Amino acid sequence: MIDKYVWAAGALSLVTAFAVAQDTPRADISVDYSHLQVLKGYTISMNGGSASAAYYFNNWLGLAADFGGYHGYPAESLTGETFTAGPRFTYRRFARLQPFAEGLFGGSHFNLNSGGITGGGAEVALDTGAGLDIVLGHRKKFALRLQRDYFWVRSGGTFTVCDRLSAGLAYRFGKK
Repeated sequence: MIDKYVWAAGALSLVTAFAVAQDTPRADISVDYSHLQVLKGYTISMNGGSASAAYYFNNWLGLAADFGGYHGYPAESLTGETFTAGPRFTYRRFARLQPFAEGLFGGSHFNLNSGGITGGGAEVALDTGAGLDIVLGHRKKFALRLQRDYFWVRSGGTFTVCDRLSAGLAYRFGKK
């Protein structure tokens, strides 16, 4: 008989412990400065921006879409775009610091025959990344987003690895 009460008290304390900092937004949008490095035997540095949007099904699982545009000057001008979507997992245990990880799939487009990347058409891109939202203000509508992603961009029949660092501002709206 006492075991039931012990289990009930333990379950209730576990639920309240997780409920403390779960201000889960319904969705968010983010605009970021992004620095992309193409690692193809040598490094090509590109600057640009990215934007993402995410819809959250619960306090830890969301569906994210990410779009990025970059420009760099190796031996000749190189421009590229990435567009990916997939699941985002967020750990919302803390009120102000919310780490996340994502695995996205989509495509990329880089201009033809520049900097070791060939192919002007849309190619496959895979993106695995992690980041941290630092929630700002007492209303918790904005967050400073810091993120690092690794892209595998298919180009000329092989995959090229790209490393992206991003920093920007996320706007969070709605509540779950």
